[in-house]
Amino acid sequence: MSDTRRRVKVYTLNEDRQWDDRGTGHVSSTFVERLKGISLLVRAESDGSLLLESKISPNTAYQKQQDTLIVWSEAENYDLALSFQEKAGCDEIWEKICQVQGKDPALEITQDPIDESEEERFEEMPETSHLVELPPCELARLEEIADLVTSVLSSPIRREKLALALMSEGYMKKLLQLFQVCEDLDNREGLHHLYEIVRGVLFLNKAALFEVMFSDDCIMDVVGCLEFDPSLVQPKKHREFLTKTAKFKEVIPITDSELRQKIHQTYRVQYIQDIILPTPSVFEENFLSTLTSFIFFNKVEIVSMLQEDEKFLTEVFAQLTDEATEDCKRRELVNFFKEFCAFSQTLQPQNRDAFFKTLANLGILPALEIVMGMDDLQVRAAATDIFSYLVEFSPSMVREFVMQEPQQTDDDVLLINVVIKQMICDSDPELGGAVQLMGLLRTLIDPENMLAPTNKTEKTEFLSFFYKYCMQVLTVPLLASTVDEKNCKDLQEGSTKINPVCPDHFQTAQLLALILELLTFCVEHHTYHIKTYIMNKDLLRRVLVLMNSKHTFLALCALRFMRRIIGQKDEYYNRYIVKGNLFEPVINTLLDNGTRYNLLNSAIIELFEFIKVEDIKSLIAHIIDNYYKALESIEYVQTFKGLKGRYEQEKDRQTLRLNRYRRDARTLDEDEDEEMWFNEDGEAIEKSRPEEEFPESFGKYMEAKKGAANGTNGANCKPATSPTSAASPNGSPAKSATPPATPVVKTAMVGLVDYPDDEDEEDEDEEQSPRKRPRLGS
Repeated sequence: MSDTRRRVKVYTLNEDRQWDDRGTGHVSSTFVERLKGISLLVRAESDGSLLLESKISPNTAYQKQQDTLIVWSEAENYDLALSFQEKAGCDEIWEKICQVQGKDPALEITQDPIDESEEERFEEMPETSHLVELPPCELARLEEIADLVTSVLSSPIRREKLALALMSEGYMKKLLQLFQVCEDLDNREGLHHLYEIVRGVLFLNKAALFEVMFSDDCIMDVVGCLEFDPSLVQPKKHREFLTKTAKFKEVIPITDSELRQKIHQTYRVQYIQDIILPTPSVFEENFLSTLTSFIFFNKVEIVSMLQEDEKFLTEVFAQLTDEATEDCKRRELVNFFKEFCAFSQTLQPQNRDAFFKTLANLGILPALEIVMGMDDLQVRAAATDIFSYLVEFSPSMVREFVMQEPQQTDDDVLLINVVIKQMICDSDPELGGAVQLMGLLRTLIDPENMLAPTNKTEKTEFLSFFYKYCMQVLTVPLLASTVDEKNCKDLQEGSTKINPVCPDHFQTAQLLALILELLTFCVEHHTYHIKTYIMNKDLLRRVLVLMNSKHTFLALCALRFMRRIIGQKDEYYNRYIVKGNLFEPVINTLLDNGTRYNLLNSAIIELFEFIKVEDIKSLIAHIIDNYYKALESIEYVQTFKGLKGRYEQEKDRQTLRLNRYRRDARTLDEDEDEEMWFNEDGEAIEKSRPEEEFPESFGKYMEAKKGAANGTNGANCKPATSPTSAASPNGSPAKSATPPATPVVKTAMVGLVDYPDDEDEEDEDEEQSPRKRPRLGS
């Protein structure tokens, strides 16, 4: 099998500035004697022919793009690219290239463009000298400038040289002044050339150029140039949107002019990247990496400046939680925090930690508790987004706050109950908000992120809190939508087949499905707490009412809940299911489904198959004893016959076990009789006496024992007679030489199959066995 890490496609740039596929092969880096150095070799996977042989020159600028692409130029108008199938292979070859050139593999380009050797090399190419000699900045030369900018994009070295030329003598500002002239003259041809020029300059990927182009003096002219795309019949109106439609709102006046300018700049540059510029092609994507970095560092700077201004943030929190704050103002404050948290995602981990700790210290969670309970949908949605940032950052921080809340009589004011209530009351027909909140709740109650060694009691304390104060709020819609079987029959009595406890409303069914998904997660991860809750509330019976829903997805959720319970293989759960006959609604659904082969049918069959494979004996016995007559006609799967077979095997096993126990009990009786027996006078004969001392007594004992066995028709033992009333053979009361023994009553278990001849055979063994007699006289 070939090494897919080294599998590459070889591309070359043709005269039309298009990439041609030269073939697919496997790349290697080896020393080539002829080239006197480490070289890149690509051999075709079809016939092994050599597709590429390129020496890794110490002065060649190699560039890595998109994690799987390496691009370089070997001569004028001869650019090469290797496109790797896997990132690992690209990284491996890139490290080799950097090793040869003595560069850091973390870099994306191996050569410094202002390196003297590169400048000398560039100057040695007279054909390319025109690339750095920019034409005069005039209307008549715009087409020439546009061609020049477009032609250098394929070569890293030429891009660098052009960028240096554009930054000299204020050339970019002169070009943008020509834009104003062309627009005043309605010179569409010139405007189209300026579009190509500005777009190409952005693709040069130079931060120094961006500082000039995105300054307050120039950025709107840059946006204006990008409105005149030659492929469009009419120009876009981006400037009109940025100046009139998009409004900058200061929820709290920002006194720092530098911060305000940075916010304006970042918004406009983000608009250029996301809205104006077309989606780059596979080979252009990395051309905008510096633009992405420019936006990224702007956001980092904005967050840092706001975070350091404690007076500003304190004022924002004060107005957010003030009851006198108008709704529209509060909406703006919440949206500000939402954007603030979104910007924080650009921070490094340690800086992001400090950011969220600052928000926590200022009281972000109590503020969210207030705003998430408001009626304004926009405010609630923005508050939910902020809450999701906090939960994603530190679930433990949220849990700690929740458990420290005052335990008020009204549980609805608790933060988690506010979240649950918002999930239940989501007005979105698709329940988008409810799905998001359910995911947040799942994160908060997941024991997997409660394993911090600094707080080992977090899991126990939080789950106890959750089940005490929050679980009943979560299950309210479920319990309200289901009733037990008796009430269900009362409601349906005298009516057509309508199920009043399984609402047909699709949104309600979706909500119940979300709740069941969360409860199913709890069954799997909260063994003790959820088990207690299910038993106390008889929750499974209520859930299985939903098997009657017309929405199959809801019936499947109910079935999945039961399947997860059975999957725990817990006998407490099994006894609860057996006692409540909770298989009945599942089997009724299977029978009602008939011969239709669908997901519901398969899921129910899988449930019984699991019970059979895992050999859960208590459930197998319950199913066969109570439901097999209804199930035996199902023959398209062997599941139920298999259950019956398991049942019969266990029954046979029990029968053999009982018979063995019965035989062992008899043997024990006989051994005890051999150790000690009573003579007919009621005297206890001890085992320690030699047989020669009581031959007569021994004979009488054996005759009496044989007569007793023949006279009781196979009974296990003769009823004991009270020693005080026992009579001797001549009718006189027996005089015991030893104290009377206490009678022992033995209760033998009766097997399912009795063998009446067993006693006779055993009696014969007692008379004939040469083994037992010596033991008695020993």
